Amino acid sequence: MHLVLSLFPGIGLLDRAFEEAGFCVVRGPDTLWGGDIRNFHAAPSHFTGIIGGPPCQDFSAANRRARPQRGLQLLSHFARVVMEAQPDWFLLENVPRCPTVNVPDMVTQRIDLTGHDVGMRQWRLRHFQFAAIDGAQLYVPRSRRVTHHIPAACMATATSHSRTRWSTFCERQGITPALSLPPFTRRAKYQAVGNGVPLPMARLLAWAITHRAESHPPLCACRCGRAVAGRAITATPGCRKRLERQKSASQEPRHCAISDASDRPPLAIYA
Repeated sequence: MHLVLSLFPGIGLLDRAFEEAGFCVVRGPDTLWGGDIRNFHAAPSHFTGIIGGPPCQDFSAANRRARPQRGLQLLSHFARVVMEAQPDWFLLENVPRCPTVNVPDMVTQRIDLTGHDVGMRQWRLRHFQFAAIDGAQLYVPRSRRVTHHIPAACMATATSHSRTRWSTFCERQGITPALSLPPFTRRAKYQAVGNGVPLPMARLLAWAITHRAESHPPLCACRCGRAVAGRAITATPGCRKRLERQKSASQEPRHCAISDASDRPPLAIYA
């Protein structure tokens, strides 16, 4: 049985998808349940992978009161736990403005997905980072079965508590039947579900990780996880621009080093 450690699990939507894929998920600390990652340490060589979504508010473009230093500290502790646990791979969820988390001996792949990519009606963008010891890249097939989207005012966000029925809100996150969450207030329920990874998206990533050792089509050079056809090296015009930006960037990326409470050297979170 493959053990997966979940950091910042929230109400466990990402966890559920990995459990459905056959993993045994061990839930780590989360402030939602009174936990604190700063006091958490993982034993080495017990976990195949680590999944988690550090709070994203400090990197969100919509947050005018962001405290980047706090967000970087949480990313740094995520990286610290990965280094302690020594898993084969990790998967991190956040917003597109989140800096890249680089862990020694792992190559990080940045993957952006919208609800449309997994056949959902809403188009809210989610950002993921995957890294593995073997350097393998995930193949993440998009399946745009929907040609329309619902208005932004009806999206499944953490602030939708005043305008969306609970059953409808859960359905937009791929949750049926709706969760009950009796200990939560109305506002807290919407925040917890809205902050979670939509289940169809989480299932796609769990599938991609489960099947990553299998053969797959040639993948885009920008490491977005899309397949390319023929002699192409990028999948979309956006991928081509992304690759050009990567090539023009400095060989030594800008970074903010944050020390944890141990004697380890600072962990680098790259911009």
